[in-house]
Amino acid sequence: GCAFFCGGLKYKEQKFNADGANTNMGLLCLAVMGMTVPAVLHSTHTEMNGTGSEVALSRVCSVFLLLTYVSYLYFQLVTHQDMFEDDDADDETDDDSQEGDAERKPEDKLVGEGLGFWGCIFWLAVLTIMISLLSDYLVDAIEGASASWDIGVAFISVIVIPIVGNAAEHASAIIFAMKNKMDISIGVAVGSSTQIALLVFPFMVLVGYFSGKDMDLNLKVFESAALFMTVVTVAFMVADGHSTWLKGLTLILAYVVLSCSFWYHKDDDLKAQWPGVHA
Repeated sequence: GCAFFCGGLKYKEQKFNADGANTNMGLLCLAVMGMTVPAVLHSTHTEMNGTGSEVALSRVCSVFLLLTYVSYLYFQLVTHQDMFEDDDADDETDDDSQEGDAERKPEDKLVGEGLGFWGCIFWLAVLTIMISLLSDYLVDAIEGASASWDIGVAFISVIVIPIVGNAAEHASAIIFAMKNKMDISIGVAVGSSTQIALLVFPFMVLVGYFSGKDMDLNLKVFESAALFMTVVTVAFMVADGHSTWLKGLTLILAYVVLSCSFWYHKDDDLKAQWPGVHA
């Protein structure tokens, strides 16, 4: 939403690859299905074996979601690379290639080539380990933050932490949008959501299975409905491959509405896990 809005303030209308965006939205719809079905099964009380049925269903769905993510990577990187390319950027590159090569200085060609492939992999691994350690401290601090700030755990977990934790990612999407690089901006914003929904959630469920923990994809009815409305809203906004500041404002206001709903949401399960906080 912020990327569409900020980019729309600078450009009257921006275009991006609708095929790639719609592919991501289709995958997100599949992920929503996999996360909603366990919640619906639980809420209708039609399980054959109690909570064991929704756990088993979640594990089956997790396997299929992971297979979908692997297929998506093969689809994006091997068979349909052109679907995720920025056509406008490619045309500009082809038109200006000869002039750019003639005017480019030798030192300009070295920009961005300092670390190399394995250097980037090394620092990525180091930063990943550091973030995992900080995440443990962050989870431990949720209870104290909820009690001291008088804010529900659901609001902190769903609204506050994602904003703070993904601040760099959000800023990158906005910066690319203001440079009229909408395909990159969409890839950063929507692509990360696809990765979380198809990889991280299912992987955690399977890790719980091998660790002897009964983890499932049951996000409860309220959270599942919020996730469904979010994906549907974004799908409508990116379907035509065009963005304006009004679309961005619509998405921002939709996020504000969801934030208010989680502010007033009470989760008894979270309150049972953290008795001293406002769930």
